[in-house]
Amino acid sequence: MANHSATKKDIRQATKRRDRNRYYGKTTRNAIRELKVVDDQKVYDEKLPNIMSQIDKLAKRGIIHKNKAANLKSKLAKHTAVKATPAKANASKAKA
Repeated sequence: MANHSATKKDIRQATKRRDRNRYYGKTTRNAIRELKVVDDQKVYDEKLPNIMSQIDKLAKRGIIHKNKAANLKSKLAKHTAVKATPAKANASKAKA
């Protein structure tokens, strides 16, 4: 255990930061997980910018690496394109 008061304070601060980082990381992971199961394209498009923003904030704060953030955002964008494609295909079939 630490003997210096500054070291004790550092331990307290590190604990707070770790808990805060864990909370933000877990919240974002849950939001991504919930977004992936959304079937409605309109709802998906509404939630996507907020989650992208959360991911950017995690990278800015150093909770996740910037490349990991880029990969997550890329996957979500691809997921958007895949979700949009069947809707357009179904709409064109309905007209024909």
